[in-house]
Amino acid sequence: MSDQGTRMPRHVANIGIEGLDDILLGGFSRDRLFLVEGKPGSGKTTLAMQFLLSGAAAGEPVLYVTLSETADELHSIAESHGWSLDGVHVRELTPSEDELETSEQNTLFHPSELELVDTTKRILADVEEVKPMRLVFDSLSELRLLAGNALRYRRQILALKHFFSTRRCTVVLLDDLTSSDRDLQMQSIAHGVVLLEQTNPDYGAERRRLRVVKYRGVQFRGGYHDYVIRRGGIHVFPRLVAAEHRAPVARSRIASEIAELDSLLGGGLEEGTSTLIVGAAGTGKSTLSAQFVVAAAKRGSRSALFVFDENAQTLITRCAALGIDLKRHLDSGIVRLQQVDPAELTPGELTHSVRRAVDGGAKIVVIDSLNGYLNAMPEERFLTIQLHELLMYLAQRGVATILIGAHQGLIGAAMQTPIDASYLADAVLLLRYFEAKGEVRQAISVVKKRGGAHERTIRHFRIDRGGVRVGDTLREFRGVLTGVPVYDGDSALMSKEKT
Repeated sequence: MSDQGTRMPRHVANIGIEGLDDILLGGFSRDRLFLVEGKPGSGKTTLAMQFLLSGAAAGEPVLYVTLSETADELHSIAESHGWSLDGVHVRELTPSEDELETSEQNTLFHPSELELVDTTKRILADVEEVKPMRLVFDSLSELRLLAGNALRYRRQILALKHFFSTRRCTVVLLDDLTSSDRDLQMQSIAHGVVLLEQTNPDYGAERRRLRVVKYRGVQFRGGYHDYVIRRGGIHVFPRLVAAEHRAPVARSRIASEIAELDSLLGGGLEEGTSTLIVGAAGTGKSTLSAQFVVAAAKRGSRSALFVFDENAQTLITRCAALGIDLKRHLDSGIVRLQQVDPAELTPGELTHSVRRAVDGGAKIVVIDSLNGYLNAMPEERFLTIQLHELLMYLAQRGVATILIGAHQGLIGAAMQTPIDASYLADAVLLLRYFEAKGEVRQAISVVKKRGGAHERTIRHFRIDRGGVRVGDTLREFRGVLTGVPVYDGDSALMSKEKT
C-alpha cells in the first residue's frame, strides 16, 4: 500500500532514523519480517545498527547475526559513527580459519546438507538464549549460497519466518543483491521491503536514495527519498508532498522600503507567492533580493537565503558597500544564509533545509539561483515538478519566495535562461541592460503578477553606493527590452541621470 488508504494506528518499532520513520509512519510493524535491499556501500549495515540501537536504548533485547562481517568489523563501523554496541548482542557465524585446513574441506556432501543445517541451529539457539525483540540477519546472500537451490532457500526462509512470528520478534533481513539474478522471492515473503540505491554522477559525491517497495497494510510515503551517510548514521530526507501542508494563512505585503520599486510591484511582494527575478549577470538580482530581506528584518520578519553561485562572504561584503547591512541581521539570527555546494548537496537535503528554515519562522526564502539549483539535480527532467512542489509548499505556509534566474548572455534579444520557471512564479521581475549614448544602463519592469495590480512601465534601475535606486519611467525610449533601444525624446536630456 502506497500513498492511498486510511492511516491506522499500529504497534511499531521505530528505526531510529527520523526521516525513515516518517516515511514508514513510525517504523517497522512489530513481530513482522522486513527486507532491506541494497548493493554494497548503500548503508544497509548502518541502517540495521541504528534499528538495533534504537531498540537497545528502549531497553529491548536485540541481536545482530552476521554471516558476512566479523564482530570486530561491526564494532569498528559503530565506532566510526560514535556509537557503542554494548547493548547489542552480536553473533558471528562467519567461517573460522580452521576451515582453510585441507582436512576440514568437505567434498562428499553439499553445503546445504551440513553447513546450512548447522548454521540454522546456531541461529535458533542464539534466539532462544537472547530472546530478542529485534533481530538483524546479515546477509541473505550467504544463506542463499548455503541453500544451494531456490526451493530449499525459500523453504528455509519461510521456516525462519514462522519461527520468529511465534517469538514476538521484529526481524530485518539484509540482502546485498550480489547474485546474478534478482531474487523477488524474498520480496513476496517479507512484510515490507526497503530498497537502498547508490549512484555515482560524473562529477561530485555519490548520491543515495531509498524507496519503500512494499509495506503490507500501511499507507507509507511512496517515491524516492534522498539520504546521506555521515558520522552519526543515516539521515533520510522524505520527499516533499505539498498537499500534506495545506492550511489557511493570512497574507500581507512585504515592502522593499524603496517607494518606486514597491509602486512598480503594486505595493510590494505578497506572502504566500513566488517572485522570479530574472536578468543577465551583474544586473543586480541578488542585491535586489537582499534589499527585500533586510527591509523585512528591520520589521522583525525572519528570512532564509540559499546561495549557490556567489560566495557568502562576497555577498555580505558587497551588500555592505551598497548600504545594505545584511551582516548585522545575520549576526542577530533573524536572517539565515546557507552556502550551497551543488556538487555535494542532494535536492532532498536542500528541500529539508528549506523546510527547517520555514519551521523556524522564515517568512522570506531566497533561492539564488535556479541555475545552481539545476546543477544540484541529478536528473534535469525532474527539476520543474520538484520546484513546483517546493513552491506550493512555501505558498501554503505563507512564505514569500524569491527565485533568482540568470540569463545566458548580457545584452540583446537572443538571451535565454536554462530553466523556464516563469509560468511557475506568481510574479516575474525583469532586469535588463540597454545601450544609450555610449553607456550601458539598466532597466527594471514587472512583466507578470498574478492576483494583483502592478505597473506596466519600464523604469530606470541603478545600483551604487547609495544602494538600490529605481528611477523614472523610460518613456523616451523604444525597444529597451531588446537591449538596443531607439531614443525618441529630447537629446539634451540624455546627459542627465534619472535616478
